[in-house]
Amino acid sequence: MKTSFVRFAAVAVIAALVTCLASCGKQPGAEKKTYTVGVTLLTKAHPFYQEMEAAMQEVAKKNNIKLNVQSAEFDMKDQQSQIENFIAQKVDAMIVCPADSDTIGGAIKEANKAKIPVFTADISANSGDVVCHVASDNVAGGRLAGEYMGKALNGKGTVIIIDHPKVMSVRDRTKGFVDAIGKFPGIKIIARPPADGERTKAMDVMETMLQSHPDVNGVFGINDSSALGALAAIRQAKKDKIILVGYDGDPEARQEILKGSQLKADAVQFPRKIGTTTIEMVLKYLKCEKVPAKVPVEVGMIDKASLEAGAK
Repeated sequence: MKTSFVRFAAVAVIAALVTCLASCGKQPGAEKKTYTVGVTLLTKAHPFYQEMEAAMQEVAKKNNIKLNVQSAEFDMKDQQSQIENFIAQKVDAMIVCPADSDTIGGAIKEANKAKIPVFTADISANSGDVVCHVASDNVAGGRLAGEYMGKALNGKGTVIIIDHPKVMSVRDRTKGFVDAIGKFPGIKIIARPPADGERTKAMDVMETMLQSHPDVNGVFGINDSSALGALAAIRQAKKDKIILVGYDGDPEARQEILKGSQLKADAVQFPRKIGTTTIEMVLKYLKCEKVPAKVPVEVGMIDKASLEAGAK
């Protein structure tokens, strides 16, 4: 009886070990030399994602990881199809930058059922099991942008947010912005129209806003595509006194800040750091190392003075 119990216990331990190893990418007795990771980006058109992807590729090549990189281009249905394809391909892991934080959960749950570990980068998912989320501290970034706006307006005026509430990263940065503006009782946020983070839409939205709010004092663009689109409309309307603050620190935005345009400052992210860290987290997990549920990446603030002083 005792011998049977010991044998049963040993078998149970071995079975549990095999299950654990299989779930994090290792098979007993056979070290996997190459991993395939599916990546679905929000877009490839934006410099932020171009830099993030470049960093991912660099780290992946050094660590025997083959990336299958796709882009949703803001289309949730395309992104869901890409995830379905990754599941069919039986990738070792997948990285998702959700086009919609609320509706991506169904596709992530399908990956969960297929025992494929899911990681999110830049934008989080509101449902489904995600191993690790790597992103800028967007609440802090939004707070920096709001503090800059409040001081630039000397604590008085009206502000419009060019919004994109479908994604959590934007919800976080607008939360930080609104919290910071709340410390300036003389400033009122009068509108938060969505422009989906796209430049052309942001220009159209800003044109409409200037018709209904011609005396607006400040505009916060939730990314640089939104800020640059708003800037085009502001220029066209010759509203030289509007203070515009963006988010990302893209090269074109930096040039506009340096030129002394209405775009006065940007909260800046570090997409290469996000890309590098995400691949590092995936690799650790596949090697059965412990990874945190969230990895926040620092943010900063740039304006003309800091850029002229050589700030990066």
